[in-house]
Amino acid sequence: MANHVSSLKRARQTETKTAVNRANKSKLRGTLRSLREAIASGDAKTLGAAYSATVSVLDKSVQKGVLHKNTASRYKSRLNARVKAVVSKKAA
Repeated sequence: MANHVSSLKRARQTETKTAVNRANKSKLRGTLRSLREAIASGDAKTLGAAYSATVSVLDKSVQKGVLHKNTASRYKSRLNARVKAVVSKKAA
C-alpha cells in the first residue's frame, strides 16, 4: 500500500480512472453486441438505428482514449460492410 501523500492521491486517481474506463469499455462492448445481434436477426429497420448508435459510441470511445482511431475505423468499416450485406440481401 502507498505511504506518501502523493502516492495515495495517485492510487485514488487510478481507481477513479479505472472505473470510468471500465464503464466506457462495457458500453462499447454492449453496443457492438447489440448490433451483431441485429445483423444476425436480419431486421433491416432496426439495423440502421443500431449501426448509427454503434458508430457514435465508437467515435466517443476514440475521444475518451478507450480505442485507437484506426481500430474504431476498422470496426466501423467491417460493421458497415455486414450491415450493407444484410440490407441488400433483404432488398433482393
